[in-house]
Amino acid sequence: MRDYEELDDIESQSISFDFRGYLFKVLNLWKFLLLCVGTALLVAYFINVRKQNVYKLDSLISVDNDQNPFFTANTSISFNWGGVSGKVGKILTAIKTRSHNEKVVDSLQYYMEYLVEGKYRKEDIYKKSPFEFIIDKSKNQIVDYPVGIRFVNATQFEVFTEFEGTSASAQKYSDKSISRINIPEGTFSKTYDNGDTIELPFLNGQVVIKPSQNIKPGSEFFLKFLNFDAIVNSYKSKIIIEPFSQTSSSILKLQLSGNNKAKIVDYINATSAILSRTELERKNLYATNTIKFIDSSLASVNSDLKDVTNEMNKFRKENKVFDVTSEISQISEQLRRFDVEKQEEQSKLNYLNNLEIYLNTKTDYTKIAAPTSAGVDEGNILNSVSKIVQLAAERQNLEYTTKEGSGLFKEIDRRIDSEKNVLLETIDATKKTISIQLSTINRNIANLEAKLSDLPEDEQQFLRIQRKLDISQEAYDIYMTKRSEAAIVKAANISDLTIIDEAKDIGGGLIGPNKSLNYMMALMMGFFIPMFLIFVVYLLDNTIHGSDEVSRISKIPILGLIGKYRYKNNLVAYEKPKSAVAESFRAIRSSLQFIFKDSVSETKANTLMITSSVSGEGKTFTSINIATVYALSGKKTILLGLDLRKPKIFDDFSVTNDKGVVNYLIGDSSLDEVITETHIENLSICPSGPIPPNPSELLMSDRMKEMITVLKEEYDMIILDTPPLGLVTDALELTQYADATIFMVRLDYTKKGMLQLVNAKHRSGELKNVSFVLNFYRHKNNHNYGYGYGYGYGYGYGVYGNTYHEKDDSSLLKKIKNFLKKI
Repeated sequence: MRDYEELDDIESQSISFDFRGYLFKVLNLWKFLLLCVGTALLVAYFINVRKQNVYKLDSLISVDNDQNPFFTANTSISFNWGGVSGKVGKILTAIKTRSHNEKVVDSLQYYMEYLVEGKYRKEDIYKKSPFEFIIDKSKNQIVDYPVGIRFVNATQFEVFTEFEGTSASAQKYSDKSISRINIPEGTFSKTYDNGDTIELPFLNGQVVIKPSQNIKPGSEFFLKFLNFDAIVNSYKSKIIIEPFSQTSSSILKLQLSGNNKAKIVDYINATSAILSRTELERKNLYATNTIKFIDSSLASVNSDLKDVTNEMNKFRKENKVFDVTSEISQISEQLRRFDVEKQEEQSKLNYLNNLEIYLNTKTDYTKIAAPTSAGVDEGNILNSVSKIVQLAAERQNLEYTTKEGSGLFKEIDRRIDSEKNVLLETIDATKKTISIQLSTINRNIANLEAKLSDLPEDEQQFLRIQRKLDISQEAYDIYMTKRSEAAIVKAANISDLTIIDEAKDIGGGLIGPNKSLNYMMALMMGFFIPMFLIFVVYLLDNTIHGSDEVSRISKIPILGLIGKYRYKNNLVAYEKPKSAVAESFRAIRSSLQFIFKDSVSETKANTLMITSSVSGEGKTFTSINIATVYALSGKKTILLGLDLRKPKIFDDFSVTNDKGVVNYLIGDSSLDEVITETHIENLSICPSGPIPPNPSELLMSDRMKEMITVLKEEYDMIILDTPPLGLVTDALELTQYADATIFMVRLDYTKKGMLQLVNAKHRSGELKNVSFVLNFYRHKNNHNYGYGYGYGYGYGYGVYGNTYHEKDDSSLLKKIKNFLKKI
């Protein structure tokens, strides 16, 4: 029972992972590991030299709340956009809008690339090209297809390319429309003089050589046009804007990455400039609309003034009336003042009527003129108009980044409607007040005109014309004053966006490829991937590689070790008696003496059976050499070839296999007729003879028992070379004749499961006095002991197996496993 428990404990231990064995497996494959690491580093090197450099540059901009120095409460033609925080939010949004990036790309013409053939790819030579292509935006340019420009000499160049197919995509950069165009299939080439206009289906424009450029004949360049929308989307996604720090939220950092530093610099600076200009235009929006309104009103007033002036001149010429009495002049002056007041109030009323109609019929409220341009200074109206224009501009800006129907639009529209309703009510109340004032003014004018009704007709006519002239001149002066005021405010406005530190290439800025990281990743992958592969192979490997594995799997003792040694035949112990492998067989012979000493034998002869799990593990080789060392020690020894299925031993002794054990067992020959003396003193052999159809039955026969009995009387040592224990049962039938059994284990070949089989046979009593002999032993750090050299011997696993069983074609997976084992 104890043996069973010990064996179970051994088997459970064998299931656990042998980390030490795995580590030594890795050490044995250090060349493979080094090769993988070197290959990975080489791949990383090619990636680093082929991959384009990536740079990141930045600039700093400040968002301020600069108030117009000419803005006063009386002008009221500018408004607050919501403070610095509101402006920062709008700029952060505007930078990422499509409309803004379209303006930048269009201004820089980044949809056109100048290229030159490089070592690994076509390189972008932005700003380094010796010529400039003046693009005709109204005509088609082929998209995503490089068109070559080859300079023939100082005055001529050649447009060349090679097309695949007869059509391609093209784009007009005036309206950004895309269409399909017909192109000449195959190679195209056409020569032009410098300055000629190029008009081709796929290219339209003019090549202009830059001043002081000396282009070598034969120099080749390429033009490549890109899809405008794709380029805009690319820069829109790459541009980054964020607060410079938490304590300076009004200072923004603008960043952009790319492969060409000059392009990055220009794009960042153009972004800042266009954004500043756009913000100034929005800031001037109120003043601009006011100037437009005044100009339209001023044109009408100016026309009226000219007509009245001409009328006065004509009247004076015809009637010779140039002045009136002082009393009449005073009345006339009072009338003029009332007329001016009436004109001002009427102007206010007209503005309010127009504003009311505009609010009720229009949806774009960004074009409302300032109320002060018509003399309306009602505070509620000024504030309401300012808020409505501000909200309308905010909604217009939101349209570039937010889908229609969003809750943000609904909120802004709600606020606009609320403010508009308040404004309409204020307008209605103000109109009533103005109407009352106009009624009072009209009564005063009627009273004064009654006093003048007794004057002569020509003087009354003179006064009427003079009044009209004064009113027109006064209106003209007021409008001119308002316009000048609005123009001054607009001219004095400055953008709230200031460039603190513009983008500039001062060296550096390289962010990729991260060559160190690539090498580190390559080193890690080159190390860990083969480590993982070795781990998988080691995990799937069920062969025995060392004596420590044998000791861990089985309690059966190891009798000896046979090293790997290359020789022409199996007679190593006889022909190379001083070799290490011959010494290992003598050591096995010495160890066997202790086993035979404990065994009970009725005769002087000891019987040794040598077997293995499968063919190719060295049992025949071991049988021959153990028999040899016993014979050389003076023991009369016989070697029996009991592997009736695949006989081997006869060949090394240069004898025939015509007669042997089989002939004796079937009664065809006597024992003396099948035994052959060898050239080695004290050594006889009995080959197996012809292959019989029933080998197991012959070995189980009484003749076999008789043969062993006779041989024990005549010989001191009987060596049984038996069939493999793992393939057939013949060896088990012969254990009854063996005083000791050697089970051959070939390292890196024998399966661990075979040792479990031996354990089971030993546990059941079918194998007695069994010991292991390790063949193909190599001295390694992961082994407990060894000689360091040996004998090269072995057959393929399937050779012997195919002799006993039908052929089993190896699967692809098995072939891969075998290949990995060889590595």
